[in-house]
Amino acid sequence: MDAATQAPANTGHPRRWAILSVLVISLLIVVLDNTVLNVAMRTIADPVHGLGATQSELEWSINSYTLVFAGLLFTAGILADRLGRRITLTVGLALFGIASLVSAYADTPDQLIWARALMGLGAAAVMPSTLSIIANVFDPQERPKAIGVWAGAVGLGVAIGPIVGGVLLEHFWWGSVFLINVPIVVAGVILVNALIPESRDPRPGRIDVVGVVLSIVGLTLLTYGVIEGGEAGFGEPESWGALLASVVVLAAFVLYERRVEFPSLDVRLFANRQFSASTAMIGLVFFAAMGAMFASAFYLQLVRGYGPLASGALFVPFALGQLVFAPRSAAMVKRYGPKAVSTAGLLLVAAGLAGWIFIGESTPIWVVGALFFIMGVGMANVMPPATEAIMAALPREKAGVGSAVSNTIRQVGGALGVAALGAVISSYYRSGVESSTTGLPAAVKHVADESISGAYGVAAQAGPAGPALIQHANDAFITAMHYSAIGSAVFAVLGAAVAFVWLPGKRPATAPAPSTAESLAEEQGVELVDV
Repeated sequence: MDAATQAPANTGHPRRWAILSVLVISLLIVVLDNTVLNVAMRTIADPVHGLGATQSELEWSINSYTLVFAGLLFTAGILADRLGRRITLTVGLALFGIASLVSAYADTPDQLIWARALMGLGAAAVMPSTLSIIANVFDPQERPKAIGVWAGAVGLGVAIGPIVGGVLLEHFWWGSVFLINVPIVVAGVILVNALIPESRDPRPGRIDVVGVVLSIVGLTLLTYGVIEGGEAGFGEPESWGALLASVVVLAAFVLYERRVEFPSLDVRLFANRQFSASTAMIGLVFFAAMGAMFASAFYLQLVRGYGPLASGALFVPFALGQLVFAPRSAAMVKRYGPKAVSTAGLLLVAAGLAGWIFIGESTPIWVVGALFFIMGVGMANVMPPATEAIMAALPREKAGVGSAVSNTIRQVGGALGVAALGAVISSYYRSGVESSTTGLPAAVKHVADESISGAYGVAAQAGPAGPALIQHANDAFITAMHYSAIGSAVFAVLGAAVAFVWLPGKRPATAPAPSTAESLAEEQGVELVDV
């Protein structure tokens, strides 16, 4: 065979697939833990079997993690490029394990809240490190498939978390949902240092201190504003004030990054439409999907009466869809092009979300499973190509920054979806249930009007009037869930429009597709240098 027609030599690491398995385990710990906690909330609130945490303390045990995680994701990606990705992953896992141990044996809600914040710090170091290591140990030709496996692991963690939590809570005390992390972390640290080679940016330049600080402040304010908006309403000064301040700080970050010699983030990347479209798609699809999953958890556990384990099992089809199709997305993109694959994926997500408009109190439960599967298949054909486009926009030595951008957009998009669509559900639920709670005392009425969980609590103490209140609450919640599903589907369709308009189509087989970095360099007249 002529040398010119031979396939180029694979430049990936010899142990790359073993390394990927270790990275998937590291990623699963972080993703799984956040979903496990959701099923333990009721037990932690119990004064006998838990910590007797109030509703506010329960919310902050989740929010403290989210706030630190989202606020430091970008900075962790920068530090991984500078200090080394293996050491950053090792430190992140160690912090996560220590914080998990402290969380498991917390004596008060405040201790749990602070331990969860430390877990967020560890997770912020783990998440971008896994993706940036993939970019460094895999050849560009194999990287899309590896990212597909990585994306499937995210879906698996989201889906099996409630199952793991349900099993643990049925057999052990509430702290077991955190303690299970410790042996996995120990094994992960050993495997990371045994298998993964160290990699870092060989020419990091001066650290962009101002840019790092602005990114931390801006992302923290944005996340805090979203959290407060979801809990107290976006009309409250604490919420819209934080959001307005975040816009100002992040705008200052962009302006500063355009002028500094060694920027933390080269904002010129957003001039490339494939990079910008990919980040927008990730944000929109997680906005839609996480908001829908927030509503479905209440529907399954309250309206349908499923326990934590059974309701968690219904998320398995979502994970199955991602596990089967995410690793195949690279071949689909090669055959049909990123425009067709991503657009079809987002339309599948929209179809899965739109199906919830027709879900009622007695809908066959297999229909719910089928909708989750459709969503999983759709996500499997959105996340890998979008993430690959973002990672390909930067050279290998800047992989931590690319990973941080992808993960930050996903985290913020998901948080916004839960807050915004949660607000839609609260508004329509309240207007639907108020007519049936008019005869209740003011304090009790406020609890029943606030959420379906509150209505169930009031009904349990209402004697013969309880079943009627539960029925009214169920009807109001299902109507609110339908409006939320409409909103979710609209955002998924918007993502499909972004993919259809701005992503490239299939290239001729005779013309190898340039990387996003090469496209950006061509647009700006920059010469790429191999390192």
